Amino acid sequence: MVDVLDIVDEPVFDERIVGLETHTYNPYANTTFGHSDEIRIPIQQQDLYTLPCESYLYIEGTFSVDGAAAEGDAQAAFVDRAHLVNNCVAFLFDELRYEFNGVEIDRSRNVGVTSTLKNHVSLTHARSNILLSAGWSLTGTFGPGDFNLCVPLGMLLGFCEDYRRVVINAWHELVLIRTLNDSNCVVLSGDRHGVWIDLHKVQWSMPHVYLNEINKLRLLRTLESGRFLSMAFHSWDLYEFPLLQSTTAHSWAVKAATQLEKPRYVIFALQTGRRNAATRDASLFDACDLSNVKLFLNSTFYP
Repeated sequence: MVDVLDIVDEPVFDERIVGLETHTYNPYANTTFGHSDEIRIPIQQQDLYTLPCESYLYIEGTFSVDGAAAEGDAQAAFVDRAHLVNNCVAFLFDELRYEFNGVEIDRSRNVGVTSTLKNHVSLTHARSNILLSAGWSLTGTFGPGDFNLCVPLGMLLGFCEDYRRVVINAWHELVLIRTLNDSNCVVLSGDRHGVWIDLHKVQWSMPHVYLNEINKLRLLRTLESGRFLSMAFHSWDLYEFPLLQSTTAHSWAVKAATQLEKPRYVIFALQTGRRNAATRDASLFDACDLSNVKLFLNSTFYP
């Protein structure tokens, strides 16, 4: 309550950042967006102050059901029972990599399952509502037709979620690898038809930060000093056991990491018959009559 009496205190103006602009970057000119294709989006200009934690993917495409036109009057009824899954953009890609100056910084494999598990645990209700435009919806998303989605990279990569500072004078590249098919991205009411997702546009929007001269000079001197800069973040690794034994108890040992990359937390989930099955929702997980779990993590066990 002392501050409310300080009537002679001078106002403080924060003028360290004089501007913030979001620039959109496209893949290389000859890039295709078909199944198993590699999509590389570079930011080649290096004299920039970028903010990767606020960057996002913009994706445009068309979701269609093969053979639906041949159904005649029944087409509309069938189309109503076809929709994209929750977090559908992540299920479009098998792998996502972030590189600085040609060096891999962070990677996510099986992006759909990995990011869906992580966001189920960490997203608040308010944040979930905000991310409807990113395709995050627990009640079902879009039916067949055109769609466009803006997905924050913090939903897909631990680096973009945790590292909240600017990156100075670096060449960035985002690498995305499309899946073999689109079965995990959609849910159909039957197996009479196939599905197809045709991507028209994949863009990376990156904020550029503009500093005043004093802070720009200070950061440049830090770079010229040659000191190492720490960039701490969580990396999300997915480990899968494809087929459990037909026993009542099972033990699963996951390889140990180096001390630098020691695991901090574990999210455990089960799925049955959902991968590459268009009639099953790949963004959902199953209980599988599980009655007891014990986790040994580093030198601690839970519960």
